[in-house]
Amino acid sequence: MAGTWNKRERENKKQQERKQKEERRQERKENAKKGKSLDEMMAYLDENGNISSVPPDPRKKITINAEDIEIGVPKQKPLNPEDLIRKGVVTFFNHEKGYGFIKDSRTQESIFVHINSSADELKEHSRVIFEVESGPRGLNAVNVKIDR
Repeated sequence: MAGTWNKRERENKKQQERKQKEERRQERKENAKKGKSLDEMMAYLDENGNISSVPPDPRKKITINAEDIEIGVPKQKPLNPEDLIRKGVVTFFNHEKGYGFIKDSRTQESIFVHINSSADELKEHSRVIFEVESGPRGLNAVNVKIDR
């Protein structure tokens, strides 16, 4: 008999939950608006890119030519050969591993140098003339010569 009582209780509970769910659905249906007007749905962007419900002031409008907008990466200007030749000081050089770094005197950047890209024997604190080349990990110094 206990099993049938549990079944009845479970069935009553399910019916009660269904009834509550139907009441909630009916309540939502009654309170819901059918649709908003177009003005209520409109959103505007101000000059800073923030969303606002008020339209922007037409006096502040700026006209921009579509031709002036650059899409993508701008083309690089051809570099002068004189710009590629730079001077600097060897700040670090490891003879065992065959690499080091040159501090560019113009930009104060640290540029990687390999022993194969040097015609002369490189030592720390020696002044050098070199060309800059872009490598996979950044700038590399090539055609390195000691400045005499």
